[in-house]
Amino acid sequence: MQRFYSGLTDPGLLRSSNQDAYYIDPDGRFFIVADGMGGHAGGQEASRLATDAIQAYLNQQWNSDHRSQDILRDAFLKANDAILQDQSAHPERADMGTTAVVLMFRESDAEPWCGHVGDSRLYQLRGPKLKQVTEDHTWVARAIREGELSVDQSKHHPWRHVLSQCLGREDLLQIDVQSFPVRGGDRLLLCSDGLTEELSDLLITSHLKSIRACTAAAESLVDAAKQRGGRDNITVVVLALQDS
Repeated sequence: MQRFYSGLTDPGLLRSSNQDAYYIDPDGRFFIVADGMGGHAGGQEASRLATDAIQAYLNQQWNSDHRSQDILRDAFLKANDAILQDQSAHPERADMGTTAVVLMFRESDAEPWCGHVGDSRLYQLRGPKLKQVTEDHTWVARAIREGELSVDQSKHHPWRHVLSQCLGREDLLQIDVQSFPVRGGDRLLLCSDGLTEELSDLLITSHLKSIRACTAAAESLVDAAKQRGGRDNITVVVLALQDS
């Protein structure tokens, strides 16, 4: 199956710096989006450390006999360790952390694998239906699952950005790793919450469906988020899958 892809990051309209980061493997094997936090320098460093550590470990282990889910989970642990080590060496960045979402296509696997920590997301568009593949590690997401909040209530809840998990913590307890089926014609989107805070699923669907070229779709999504406020950094990676 052929993969076409493009990524874009933008500081948005209100932030003076960009604490997001993304990485696209030159051979299209894996894709990373990270959303840092902890102040200007801290957030930028955390997202950079995470993307660097994850891509380095995936490259190192790509041709090994280890299972993809184990490689992916260990890549997140390597990223967490890298941030913790930097925090120890630079106490001024002790509160930095980052979310991360990773998508990888390994030839030995029948399906791609996704891993994530935090609220950066992976979406899958098939026909007219947009599906959120990942589940946010946030207080609000937990409250929705447990019936304490409705989806509509969550959209304006003051705690909607409170993370229950992120990289850069000694008590990292949850790294979600899963495989999922894809087919030709699917569109995939990795993004930071700077996109989803501004655009509804309906609007995201509209942009992914109506614009075929991945670069143009990425630009359109970012522009749309900025037109609706652009209150946070915005990062997107768009993939189009096509049968060979």
